[in-house]
Amino acid sequence: MTSKVAYCIKGTFVHATDSSPIEILQNHIMGVNSKGKIEFLEHAREQLKLAKKWRFSESDIRELGSHEFCMPGMVDTHIHAPQYSFSGTALDLPLLEWLDKYTFPTEKKYKEVDFAKNIYTSIVRRTLRNGTTTACYFATIYTDSSLLLAEIAHNYGQRAFVGKVCMDINNFVPNYKETTDESIAETERFVKTFLERKYCRVKPIITPRFAVSCSEKLLQELGELAIIHGTHIQSHISEADGEINLVKTLFPNYKNYTDVYDKNKLLTDKTVMAHGCYLSDEELAIFRERGAAISHCPNSNISLCSGHLDVRKVLEHKVKLGLGTDVAGGYSPSMLDAFRRTMDMSKVLYIQHELGQKIDCSSLYSPRGNQQTMPASKALPNKKEKYTALTYKEAFRLATLGGSQALNIDDVTGNFQVGKEFDAILVSPCVPDGPLDVFADDTVEDIVQKFLYLGDDRNIKEVYVAGKQVVPLPNA
Repeated sequence: MTSKVAYCIKGTFVHATDSSPIEILQNHIMGVNSKGKIEFLEHAREQLKLAKKWRFSESDIRELGSHEFCMPGMVDTHIHAPQYSFSGTALDLPLLEWLDKYTFPTEKKYKEVDFAKNIYTSIVRRTLRNGTTTACYFATIYTDSSLLLAEIAHNYGQRAFVGKVCMDINNFVPNYKETTDESIAETERFVKTFLERKYCRVKPIITPRFAVSCSEKLLQELGELAIIHGTHIQSHISEADGEINLVKTLFPNYKNYTDVYDKNKLLTDKTVMAHGCYLSDEELAIFRERGAAISHCPNSNISLCSGHLDVRKVLEHKVKLGLGTDVAGGYSPSMLDAFRRTMDMSKVLYIQHELGQKIDCSSLYSPRGNQQTMPASKALPNKKEKYTALTYKEAFRLATLGGSQALNIDDVTGNFQVGKEFDAILVSPCVPDGPLDVFADDTVEDIVQKFLYLGDDRNIKEVYVAGKQVVPLPNA
């Protein structure tokens, strides 16, 4: 006999599939089992047949209100949890100077677990309220406070990857680094302790900060650790021109930035690399071959005047791609902002292509005292070829299913496919004094677009991870 479902939801469901960037299913009914997995999603006309098969009654059905809809929880593929304390500030410098003046001095404070607890709790709560059901976090070099971040994510029910940052080189803030042996030993302790805790949906991720801050020996050892423990890997790549030039100087025997990670076994189908603004066709081909992914962080790329990622080019190379907030280089912890900045950047690229001009980053944002311009158009589309800006539907898929694919968990989450875990947000467009208005002649697609472009956490009525309601949040 078929098991009884735990509950049913009836109404409109919006998600992405491999064949469709957005699919709107009106008047459907979904059944979720006691393990939080989706048992069925069918048209409501099948309700009687489904009720008999899955043994549920009318009282087991949650019927969504007018204009409400369920969509998959959003996946933040790149976010720095310790930087949340200064998000929305300190955006007056390019990347390497920004790290020196703001980031490293802040991260040093996380040696104290009590200091870390308040901010880590705040970022987990904030991202959940904003509909981020999965987050891929950078922590700091300190093992104990990084383990605390994992515990907090677990306690609040968020699906997460948490990485203890590894860096044995720091020419900016010399006392914020480890020795090579310390970094390897502490990473081993971090992973082993993490795995012993047997969290259901929070996993460790090997995290070399970026090649600039890691010796070749450290990169080699981290690659081996990832193989031994079967863990995911995250880092940064080709974010800014100064960073790329520094990598060339530090690693003269490698072909390019991608080669540094690849030769040290850090480019796998469980790898996600943030930014990738200046990756060549050759490098993107390696990403495709290895099954590695890129996290697109447009807010950060613009705010720090680092560069731009041509998402269309990456997708044409069939490289896995998700979106990231990159707090605090990106000033917003909301994936709705990541969606919007993705659309903005794609349209800027389209405009520049049509005009046949090179992008000057200072035309997008001019930090005080820094009129840095982007390098000659390393990633600009070819004027001779037709260029198409992203559609909002494609960006929606990147924020949901694309993120789960980038993190190699799309067999578990990312859309409402039967058998996957129910990670979802319940969107209520019509809330008192809310950020958007709905009118009588608005279609369901109109309402979905309005939420994506205008909505915020006020419209996110409930959040579910693996079938369990995690928002509204418990009192702190």
